[in-house]
Amino acid sequence: MKLLLTSAGFSNKQIYGALEELMGKPVSEATAFFVPTAIYGIRGGGEIVAKVITGTLGDPFCNLGWKSFGLLELTALSTQKKEIWLPALEAADVLLVGGGDCQYLTYWLHESGLAELLPVLLQKLVYVGLSAGSMIMTKYGTTYGNHTLPPETPKSLGLLDFAIHPHLDHEWFPDNALPVLEKLAAGLPFRSYLIDDQTAILVVDDKITVISAGNWKLVEPG
Repeated sequence: MKLLLTSAGFSNKQIYGALEELMGKPVSEATAFFVPTAIYGIRGGGEIVAKVITGTLGDPFCNLGWKSFGLLELTALSTQKKEIWLPALEAADVLLVGGGDCQYLTYWLHESGLAELLPVLLQKLVYVGLSAGSMIMTKYGTTYGNHTLPPETPKSLGLLDFAIHPHLDHEWFPDNALPVLEKLAAGLPFRSYLIDDQTAILVVDDKITVISAGNWKLVEPG
């Protein structure tokens, strides 16, 4: 299993370098699929998706110069036969999963059938998350509540036994100030990584490495 869990994408050379090392090849020779679904769980999602794909919002994530790049929209997969989309994903090098609403993303990962396929796919496929796309692999997720899903709908897949709290001390997210996130993390029954937009968590099988050109903090459960 090879996971690169970022706060904001490929915001520095260290994170970009980790991607190429995980793939064992340069980006220019790699095939990637992007899952934008989580973004539709927030206001203005359609416009944000376009900006993330074209690289006109935030740090680079999709527009890296891939050999091949495609979209994998989870809301469409549940009505398609797996043989329509799965072979291409099995042949890909990277799955890019964008940010947005964790609960909305988790719901559609299950509805599409992709959640159940991930354990096998991740034996080969490199998983790269951005914000919510990173959080849903852990034991903790959040929601903006802009959907009609029942409140008890899971907010993460829980494949990793820790939490990630992205966008540490970001000016757009006052609730992500260090004291606020420290208090939140201390109340959880598992460890938490508080990471800013220059930081990513690299998971290779059972080994966890923090890649950072910025600030981060590990908080143990209180």
